[in-house]
Amino acid sequence: MSDAAQPTAAEVRAAVEAVKVALDRHLAAVEQRSGEDDPAVHDAFNQLAAAAEVYDELLYTVHDEVTPFEIPGIEESLPPYEGPTEPEAVSVLIRRDYTVTDPQRLLASARRIEEADEDEAGGLGDDAFSRTAHGALGLLFGEYEADEIASRHREFGLEEGDSTLWVTALDEPAEPGDWLSLPFEGADPARVVCRFDVSAVFDDEPDDDLG
Repeated sequence: MSDAAQPTAAEVRAAVEAVKVALDRHLAAVEQRSGEDDPAVHDAFNQLAAAAEVYDELLYTVHDEVTPFEIPGIEESLPPYEGPTEPEAVSVLIRRDYTVTDPQRLLASARRIEEADEDEAGGLGDDAFSRTAHGALGLLFGEYEADEIASRHREFGLEEGDSTLWVTALDEPAEPGDWLSLPFEGADPARVVCRFDVSAVFDDEPDDDLG
């Protein structure tokens, strides 16, 4: 038997009160949201998720019971923020995943890019980038901004997967070229000011076969 102090029923009661407070804060943030990606709603969601996780764990330990709900833990791998209170600069780290669902549409999109430049390039040769999927992707992402590709992905034969955006605090602005060789190596989870995640696991759609 462990010598560690076991949680008490009073701690369970305190934890459920914390969940109630977090629920009220989350609802208030949702009611006052300023846009689709309002950071206040995001923060309130994370606080609610954290409070619910603590309550669920204590409830199980003390009463051998669980809650009937589950909140996706987007932040559970991140430690508490340890960056500067007033950062002088930030880095924005973005990852977006895509599936190539229509290779022919992808190649056709790349071919249009090449054909637009054919007068300068002297026409399409046997080594045209648009003849291979990896070459077409290079043309596509070289021609369009990442946000435009995200908004037009189906047009290019792509399907969106998960995506995440991290805003991380810096002590001072980076010097030009400092991190270009390893752009994501210095990503410190303890310096994440906020993050925004999009994933199919967060979808809450009713089953089609429910009557």
